[in-house]
Amino acid sequence: MNYSKDIERCIEYIEEHIKEPLTANEIAAVAGYSLFHFSRVFSLTHGMSIMEYVRSRKLSRASMELFSGRRIIDIALEYGFETQSGFAKAFRKNYGYSPSDYAARMESFRPTLPPRLIGSYMLNPAFVHKPAFKVAGYGIATNVTAGSYTQDVASFWSQYDGENLEARMYAILHPPKHGEVGLCIPATEEGHAKYLLGVIVEDFARVTKEMLTVEVPEAQYAVFTTPPVDTSGNEGQEDFVQVIKSTWKYIFEEWFPSSGYVYAEGRPNFEFYDERCHSRVDTVMEIYVPVLVRTGLADEYCQ
Repeated sequence: MNYSKDIERCIEYIEEHIKEPLTANEIAAVAGYSLFHFSRVFSLTHGMSIMEYVRSRKLSRASMELFSGRRIIDIALEYGFETQSGFAKAFRKNYGYSPSDYAARMESFRPTLPPRLIGSYMLNPAFVHKPAFKVAGYGIATNVTAGSYTQDVASFWSQYDGENLEARMYAILHPPKHGEVGLCIPATEEGHAKYLLGVIVEDFARVTKEMLTVEVPEAQYAVFTTPPVDTSGNEGQEDFVQVIKSTWKYIFEEWFPSSGYVYAEGRPNFEFYDERCHSRVDTVMEIYVPVLVRTGLADEYCQ
């Protein structure tokens, strides 16, 4: 049975009523399913429960309200959070930094500029310490043989027109949290890097023989959020791809030279895509770049 249209109808309902106190029963009724059946179908197709999805969408929509300069408490209450501290806690758990940090990073975006002019934005990264984690997924062949890998094949997923690897990964791996990681694994037998489209997993117990795995070591990251792009129409996808590529270029050609940091060799950089990048008017993604503090004598690992 094809559930896609029913799930799509529910997603639209959630978006239309995102500021209201939605319940799983209410959303299941839109699809015409029992709560048990709907919950199972939604989890299989989206890699999270329906209420986890609703919460993530509330946070995602609220994150874009931070562009407006409104008070954080007003935004929190509008999206159904009882207190500013509760909203801040949920926001930090979901994105790794506080709403005020996010607002500070975004304050210099100028939405009137064309999306390709990344150099016209002052991209202020957040600095996040991330423990070691595991990624499993599918490798896509590239022709990259040297260099810094991921930035050389930025948004490589956009060139892939084969099987829906994303849906397949979630169905098999059941990751604890929604979000795709894009990174490069250096060197195949042919000497080319592979672009790994994967998800973060607790262990490799569910990994199948055709999948690739990588253990990403602990690191301190400068985390860049790309400027928002409208991808609600087909033409917006190309703008999104160009924004990602231009952001990588900005990081290594403009930000690093004047930042006081250097790239932490031996630790991979990666792209991260969550619900904020799925066909919406304010599409963004994040780029994680491992960094070391530049000192006069040596480059030290930034704890």
